[in-house]
Amino acid sequence: MTQSFSFTPEEVECFADTTFFRTKARITVTVRQTLEALHTRIQSALVGTDLIVPQCFNPEAIQFVKGEHLEDFPYQYLDFPRHYTREEKFAFRTLFWWGHHVVFAYILEGSNIRRYKENLINHYADICDHHLCLCLSASLWEWKTGSGYTMELTRDRKSQAAAVLANRSSMKVARFIPMKDPRIQSGLVAEIGEETFRTMLPIIRA
Repeated sequence: MTQSFSFTPEEVECFADTTFFRTKARITVTVRQTLEALHTRIQSALVGTDLIVPQCFNPEAIQFVKGEHLEDFPYQYLDFPRHYTREEKFAFRTLFWWGHHVVFAYILEGSNIRRYKENLINHYADICDHHLCLCLSASLWEWKTGSGYTMELTRDRKSQAAAVLANRSSMKVARFIPMKDPRIQSGLVAEIGEETFRTMLPIIRA
């Protein structure tokens, strides 16, 4: 018996769309250019700055990634600075996640985690109230925001943030920008990324 496969009217319309993939290709190029501009800005922000870094950290390490299936949605990201091993993670990731948001995040795990957590709490007054969130998932690779996923770092939550971090062997601090935010359309992502990186810099500064 021959198996029959059918498509919905919406799926057929997608097949027939002659503009979507060309538009997607243009967006992909613009995102890559934006990430390259942010890389240059972060490089400048790091000049003369002493960081708490893992052993064998390479300050020039960088990675651009493009994929199609982050929970069924396309994505592009920049990791810089970048250091990943099984035991140690030290990275600043900028992620464009189609259908969701742009995320700027410090991803930290390993032998220096106690110092990173202490820095966050000791410099809390400088870091809080800048639209930053402490990510609550046990996984460093969860990119959703909202109730149950993130806690905004506001001035009145210092003790709460300390309690969340107390027994964790890793931490992720992030800023989420909705895709429909006017600043994205205005081409300000690199500027926002640099601002966010500098705001969070006390966490990793020696």
